[in-house]
Amino acid sequence: MPDQGGSRQNVTFPSNGRTAHGYLARPPQGVGPGLVVVQEWWGLTSHIAAMADRFAAEGFTVLAPDLFGGATTHDRTEAARFKRELPVERAVEDLSGAVDFVLGLDGVVGDAVGAVGFCMGGGFALLLAARAGDKVAAVVPFYGLPSDPDFDYRGLTAHVLGHFGELDGSIPMAAVDEAAIRIGEATDIRPEIHFYPAGHAFMNDENLIGTHDPLQARIAWRRTLTFLWGHLG
Repeated sequence: MPDQGGSRQNVTFPSNGRTAHGYLARPPQGVGPGLVVVQEWWGLTSHIAAMADRFAAEGFTVLAPDLFGGATTHDRTEAARFKRELPVERAVEDLSGAVDFVLGLDGVVGDAVGAVGFCMGGGFALLLAARAGDKVAAVVPFYGLPSDPDFDYRGLTAHVLGHFGELDGSIPMAAVDEAAIRIGEATDIRPEIHFYPAGHAFMNDENLIGTHDPLQARIAWRRTLTFLWGHLG
């Protein structure tokens, strides 16, 4: 069914000659590293906005771009259609525009941002990092990989922390291992990969597919904060 809450847009930013939308969250102190949070296939939902708020509360200036142009859903069939109809190149352009926008904001420190993505957004976070090069210093995919298993990671310079579920039927552990090997072969980066005794989307406390795992989510959250501060702080 559609998400009655709708997209949580509150900001616009330029992207490849057009206007893109997103959700911006600022840290309480007003100063800190920049972070781009990439949505799941449900859209820019209240859950993604809440994740942006959580990162902002920890000291980051966070932008979650709206890749679906305002559309959100809680229906898996509709979400799959949204993802299928999303042009990959346009999405990466919007994410690249988001990086430039964040880096230009007052109070954002450093010359590179972090990127964190969930599900579909995990794959897009890696695509973004490979496209943006030195503008992304740390990338954290949660249970997501590029849809092309042969993706060329040679543009990637960011440190990589990956979180995946051992019980995730949509992303086999072997596929994660293969992606880590491809990253290592194409770059000088050795990804830090963690597998959890959990299913897909174990971080999503809206529990839309019944796999939310509060304990594993807390562990992944702590690791993510330590990682981001280690490379962006």
